Amino acid sequence: MSLTLKQLRYFAALAEAGSFGTAAARVHVTQPALSLQIKELEERLGVKLVERLPRQLRLTRAGQEVLERTRRILAEVDDLEQAVRWQQGLKGRLNLGVIPTVAPYLLPLALTRIRSHDLTLELRVREAQTDTLLEELRRGRLDAAVVALPVPGPGLVARPIATDRFLLAGSRARLASWAERTEALRPRALAPDQLLLLDEGHCLAEQALEVCGLSGRRQVDLGASSLSTLVGLVAEGFGLTLLPEMSVVTESAAAPNLSLLRFSAPEPARELALVRRESSSDSGWMDDLARLLTEAADALLVQARRIVPEAAAA
Repeated sequence: MSLTLKQLRYFAALAEAGSFGTAAARVHVTQPALSLQIKELEERLGVKLVERLPRQLRLTRAGQEVLERTRRILAEVDDLEQAVRWQQGLKGRLNLGVIPTVAPYLLPLALTRIRSHDLTLELRVREAQTDTLLEELRRGRLDAAVVALPVPGPGLVARPIATDRFLLAGSRARLASWAERTEALRPRALAPDQLLLLDEGHCLAEQALEVCGLSGRRQVDLGASSLSTLVGLVAEGFGLTLLPEMSVVTESAAAPNLSLLRFSAPEPARELALVRRESSSDSGWMDDLARLLTEAADALLVQARRIVPEAAAA
């Protein structure tokens, strides 16, 4: 009996889920059926892959090695399937990941354009933090992801789609004194104890620390798990934050008390890009998708600059 892709997929699901019941639900089979496939895989390989403990399971050393190779094999199979899907460009099925500080702002405009490009396209969107998206991309669960550069690690190809500048956000009262100053407004002038950031794990928080010249989070009063919550806090006077230009249209409408200022040139910014695996096939679909995303991003940024004109920069 030979190894099967079904066995490998079941084993990968088991390793990630940490229990037979959860893994069986993920792959839509009964627990006995999944257990049988894992047992047959162990018999075929001649090694024990899983330690079955009373309340948990643990991979053996052989199991860890098999899991690493299994993930590579499944990623290659997914790339093969993708190569066939994308022979005629952006058609068929698209699994797209987007970071949370971009998804609610870019997706509504981008999805309209993507649907107009091909109404038959089956689109699945995954919103998650950068590390999660890149891991799922490398494992073949995503075809592409929208993240902020730089992208850590090898094996990925990035296509820039937008330069998203940061604005200073706070209440009208807090920003009034900043607006009256004659000197250039720089991120490094912000007091660390006034700066609110997203929770750890969000790349936007790390970018804000970098542009403000702060060495660590211990200096900063941490803020919220979502950008909308963070905006609500600073709009009511609870500190200041750096707001991506792409979010201005939505967040300024939702928080009437929010005030925004542009930093002096050169304005701090993040580079957003569409990323795919280097090993995946590209018959032009990435160019099509990047173009549609860029069009949507440009439309958002034009609207943002009407709300906070570039001429307002000191």
